[in-house]
Amino acid sequence: MDHKQKYLQWVTNAKDEQIARQLRTMSENEIKEAFSGDLSFGTAGLRGIMSAGTARMNVYTVYRATEGLAMYMDAHGYTSCAITYDSRNNSKRFSEIASATLARHGITVYITAECMPTPFLSFMVRELKCDVGINVTASHNPAEYNGYKVYDRDGCQLLDEDADEVTSYIERVELFEKPLPCFDDYVNKSVRYTDKLLEEMYIDRVLGERLTDESLEQLNAVYTPLNGAGYRIVPETLRRAGMTVLLVEEQALPNGDFPTCPYPNPEKAEALALAEKLATEAGADIVFANDPDCDRLGVAVRDGDSFRQLTGNEVGILLTDTILRVLKDNGDMPDRPVIVKTIVTTPMVDAICNAYGAEVRDVLTGFKYIGNVIGKLEKQGAVNRYVFGFEESCGYLKGSYVRDKDGVVASLLIAETATLLKKEGKTLISRLDELYDAYGHYLQRTLSYRFEGLSGAEDKEKLLSAFRFSPFDTLGTSKVVDICDFLTQSKYDLPVADVLRLRSDDGSQLIVRPSGTEPLIKCYITVKGDEQGNERRLEAIKAQTDAYFSKREH
Repeated sequence: MDHKQKYLQWVTNAKDEQIARQLRTMSENEIKEAFSGDLSFGTAGLRGIMSAGTARMNVYTVYRATEGLAMYMDAHGYTSCAITYDSRNNSKRFSEIASATLARHGITVYITAECMPTPFLSFMVRELKCDVGINVTASHNPAEYNGYKVYDRDGCQLLDEDADEVTSYIERVELFEKPLPCFDDYVNKSVRYTDKLLEEMYIDRVLGERLTDESLEQLNAVYTPLNGAGYRIVPETLRRAGMTVLLVEEQALPNGDFPTCPYPNPEKAEALALAEKLATEAGADIVFANDPDCDRLGVAVRDGDSFRQLTGNEVGILLTDTILRVLKDNGDMPDRPVIVKTIVTTPMVDAICNAYGAEVRDVLTGFKYIGNVIGKLEKQGAVNRYVFGFEESCGYLKGSYVRDKDGVVASLLIAETATLLKKEGKTLISRLDELYDAYGHYLQRTLSYRFEGLSGAEDKEKLLSAFRFSPFDTLGTSKVVDICDFLTQSKYDLPVADVLRLRSDDGSQLIVRPSGTEPLIKCYITVKGDEQGNERRLEAIKAQTDAYFSKREH
């Protein structure tokens, strides 16, 4: 069917009032955008703009994905699923549609009574011994987006092979063959709400990852959940560690409109603006923020009279250094400790780990690959070797109690790190400077180029294909001496990925890849040398990528 035929099918069969109302008011261009393809179930699950249409997030596309997932579960003899959701508009409703769809197949569902952090879903799967998990979230995407992630029985997001199998079942689903199931028909039967005890267990496990037993009461901090799912759990966890945070009032409660921050990404300066303003007024030492599903952490630190936002790499460097240092000083370092990072994360981690005798394992972008390493270590009876994992996009995890990045434990760890340094008369910034002096001055920047709509998606694919065929032969003024195409490489034991890495003879690096969750091409630049030279080299490489991919967004 073409997009017009699909639209007419929906007009005829879609009984949901909200969707029917949207269908009646759609323009010709909106119909084309919404019905020219299907919302694909990729390795990060579903993610898209909320609206009517086969290429949009709505009750019908969520139902179709869950119907396919139920078929996959039936084929494997799976009988139980854990479900939670973030603070976005429609997240609760989508989770209820998913719950009822599975229940109609005779699958037992455990669902939270309110929005909860993404890592809690991973914890639920593991503690309740569920076969599958579903998290309704679009993470840090703009407010008009929502998404749907699926987890395996280890509490890790589905890896590529399983995701492909789920996709094969979804493609068999006839969307309007059966009416949408009713959530209320299954509550307290096949669908059961989780209790407060599970939340207490989760908080206890997070607190079990503390580096010291000392109170954090000396640290003055401002926290914002960005109207997200961390609004209760993070302040409560910190309170139990002896710390009271000042909350940004406008962003303190769940609100899917994100009225003060429509793009609730803690990597972005605008996401921390209100928190920094409050911190300035209150004389706070540090600001930290979680995204709406509370799996990422953004940090800003007082620097004189203003605040400096740290990059995801800088926070990861500080946490890696502190965790290894404390473990060594306390005599708690495991034999052959392992740090896991993604291939786009700063290589400065390697230098730090080398000094502590820790092994670094590089994985593809996506925290599920870090979770997979933890799972493999666990099967080998060596899970204690895993010390820390992180990715440059502000995702961190210490401990093996979950298999996804955890903004709750990251908040606790950065608070502990800042407190320990404060007692030494240092700050996060001064410690960073010490690390740069010890291991070399690394400078990284991530650039994003946005390609909206059908035409944008075509432009993105053409640019990536052309770049793969004819990549840069220099990075700035330095000659490219190594090119690794992760679609075809055999040097590393990694799955196939649409990633291209260029390295030049002065040590600069450029990695280019499409985002798996947004309509973006992402470019990761790394340079090393003296500070002035780093800025010059980085700006030269940035100018190259801007000119090639067209300056859209940074």
